[in-house]
Amino acid sequence: MPETPQTPPALPLDPETIARITTAVEERLPQTVATLQELVAIPGIAWDSFDRDPLERSAQAVAELIRALGLEDVEILTETLVESDGSERPGGPAVVARRPAQPGKPTVLLYAHHDVQPVGDLALWETDPFTAVEKDGRLYGRGAADDKAGIMVHLAALQAMLDAGADSGVGVTFFIEGEEEAGSPTFRAFLERHREKLAADVIVVADSANWRVGVPALTTSLRGLVDGTIGVRVLDHAVHSGMFGGPVLDAPTLLARLIATLHDEEGNVAISGLEQQHHSSIEYPEADYRADSSVLDSVRLAGTGPLADRLWNKPALSIIGTDVTRLDVASNTLQPEARAKFSLRLGPGMDPVTAMAAVRAHVESVQSTALLGAEVIFEPGESGQPFATDTSAPAARTMMAALQQAFGAEPVEAGMGGSIPFTADLVEMFPEATLLITGVEDPDSRAHSANESLHLGDFRHAVLAEALLLAAVGH
Repeated sequence: MPETPQTPPALPLDPETIARITTAVEERLPQTVATLQELVAIPGIAWDSFDRDPLERSAQAVAELIRALGLEDVEILTETLVESDGSERPGGPAVVARRPAQPGKPTVLLYAHHDVQPVGDLALWETDPFTAVEKDGRLYGRGAADDKAGIMVHLAALQAMLDAGADSGVGVTFFIEGEEEAGSPTFRAFLERHREKLAADVIVVADSANWRVGVPALTTSLRGLVDGTIGVRVLDHAVHSGMFGGPVLDAPTLLARLIATLHDEEGNVAISGLEQQHHSSIEYPEADYRADSSVLDSVRLAGTGPLADRLWNKPALSIIGTDVTRLDVASNTLQPEARAKFSLRLGPGMDPVTAMAAVRAHVESVQSTALLGAEVIFEPGESGQPFATDTSAPAARTMMAALQQAFGAEPVEAGMGGSIPFTADLVEMFPEATLLITGVEDPDSRAHSANESLHLGDFRHAVLAEALLLAAVGH
């Protein structure tokens, strides 16, 4: 079992208050789960290729739930996205609601997102993705974990604090985004326009994962991300492989050679200029990783160094798509061009601009050797900053104490291999705020995949932990 570097302090709440909040969470839990099921039934997807009406209905449903808590200052706000051709279209609808702080009390911003990923291949789902089904202590459905559970944690936590008569006078601002799964294209512009509405002393992002079922985690670091397209061009047009094959290699073969240069023999990223900056104090047992990731028994794990560092602090590069001829239409021709999309995760302390330049330099450096002088293609894509939090901040220590009280297990200060690019915008726009990234998922939640699910026991614990936090930070 991993150990945390610091022992959480005691909560500044008396046992009677803690007991009342715990009871309040328990009494409303069946209704909380039922409301989550209602939210799962709304297929709000922010991608351009999907109907926007369910996304709007999703925002309206969240707004009504917040109004039911007694908040009157509730708005659905949309920022305009300007396309490269100058055209405009609306971004995803975000719900913003405010409960002002009493004099001298801090304000807590509660972030989650109501949009969800597309369901993908329906044949892989064991249940209807938009009908939340409870089975073996888990709730299955698209968005049940990512991130409609985060919305309900926020709502139920505030409700429990109020029900328990433990209102500390803390200000609460809800920020429920509507385009996170589409890459948050208007997020920065939204923050800039509504900065005053969203200003807070503590920001809670309920969109991460716990260490495992029953063991809570505060996510203390996230990897950054850069992506783009690499490729090769070797001919002006396709030619007959029998008449011309041999002296020239086809583009897919050269693309394979290019991709092979991105890692060394051990599986480490072989692009210079991407040195590791942080080191983890947590051990991640290989057996646990294999069970969590479903990697085949025969596969040797890639890379060197501690497994936690390979997951959280070292660069990790994947090829997530290729443009080559499909098998069912392949003919005996040499293909002139082939492309691949790369996704490069960056550990804390790494700079996305530097990383993008390093990938370009690497591709160009192997042109004359591995690619035999073929023309190279490099098209930069999206980028996002990595994140690391100050776990010694008072609000972070209070959150750790709340997690320990709620879960009955010592919380883990853990990095996460995924990226939430907008965290960098939150840190830049609100530099005095403490950013806390909490978990509603676990290693088997399968967010973005078929059969996404939420562990209902951990969901209850997450609600209780946040309710305790809201009551405690006002003391």
